Amino acid sequence: MQLQTILNRVQRHRGFVYQKVKLVDKAGGPVVEVDIEPRSNSRAICSGCGQPGPGYDREARPRSFQFVPLWGMAVFFVYAMRRVDCRHCGVKVERVPWAEGKHHLTTTYQVFLASWAKLLSWKQVARSFRTSWENVFRSVKTVVAWGLEHRSLEGIEAIGVDEVQWQKGHKYLTLVYQIDQGCRRLLWIGKDRTAKSFLGFFRMLGRERCAGIRFVCSDMWKAYLKVIKKKAPQALHVLDRFHIMALMNKAIDKIRAGEAKRMKRDGYEPLLKHSRWWWLKRVWNLTKNQAANLKKVLQYNLQTVRAYLLKEEFHQFWEYRSVGWARRFLKGWTTRVLRSRLEPMKKVARTLRAHEELILNWFRAKGQFSSGMVEGFNYNVKLTMRKAYGFRTYQAVEVALYHRLGKLPAPELTHRFC
Repeated sequence: MQLQTILNRVQRHRGFVYQKVKLVDKAGGPVVEVDIEPRSNSRAICSGCGQPGPGYDREARPRSFQFVPLWGMAVFFVYAMRRVDCRHCGVKVERVPWAEGKHHLTTTYQVFLASWAKLLSWKQVARSFRTSWENVFRSVKTVVAWGLEHRSLEGIEAIGVDEVQWQKGHKYLTLVYQIDQGCRRLLWIGKDRTAKSFLGFFRMLGRERCAGIRFVCSDMWKAYLKVIKKKAPQALHVLDRFHIMALMNKAIDKIRAGEAKRMKRDGYEPLLKHSRWWWLKRVWNLTKNQAANLKKVLQYNLQTVRAYLLKEEFHQFWEYRSVGWARRFLKGWTTRVLRSRLEPMKKVARTLRAHEELILNWFRAKGQFSSGMVEGFNYNVKLTMRKAYGFRTYQAVEVALYHRLGKLPAPELTHRFC
């Protein structure tokens, strides 16, 4: 079976014919070159308006378009482009079906590289298929642009918003996810974590789709709260337990660190040395040694112990089913904390009182939506950035995250190569 027969089966192009196939020795190894010629009765397509037109002339030097490698060898389509004398656009280079614009990679090869880039780092893909990192990046960028243009944004009812640091120096990304039961994906990426950047998501979504949002999950960042109240006032805004418990853990850690320093300074036994995770983990997640040490320290009247017991008591809050009983518990718990002398915990209590209605929305939503899904997405975001050992440009990280988490449609091909 000849290679032309295989290509006609997996990559047939109307109006063009595969001609001579050559095996050429080059510095990087053997290369397969496939000559392409237009059919004698075909008319060239204008790259400007997409309409067929009379031929003007033909380029003297043929162009090479890289195709999916075969048997470990690079494959190139070699074709001398025609120019069209278009009555609308003037003299233009023709449009060819195997590549877009001035790309020297075929569309099939770009989709091939992009599919592997979901599984491996871009550097590993480039090394495996003997191409450059830039070619992999351009391929993923092209596929992502096509997917964003052709994705559907209908039926979005639940979203989650959070920020992730992507570079040193407090450089953040605002990430918006769709967290509906039937569809969970990355919807939008914004540079920085400001109200102005978050407003870009609602502008992208449009007024009608914004009106269809029923649930929003977020943390207590003021910029997010302000924008959500303005752009999605009809939605049930849920402040999830993850962020609330994270606030308490930070408060306990601050109390522990301060008390450990004072005990060391005053010459007391270092009971709190290496004890950070005893106070932050749930009881069933402790190791045997951590559980034994925690049980020993709980016998002492320490500020850290009192803060820990208040945090453990607060876990009862999430077991309620009635909004009324949850409100009553929250009021009583915050009153006890505000009477304590634990300033970091008092700050948490004041924060909870200030956002009481948003916190109680968790019960109104019946626990159906939470930021736990958002944190799962954030883990994959950080994993993507770690696999790439960081990104130097915002464009690169945006393309990578949409490609990895956006569930974008890909261009349809006549044959799947992987």
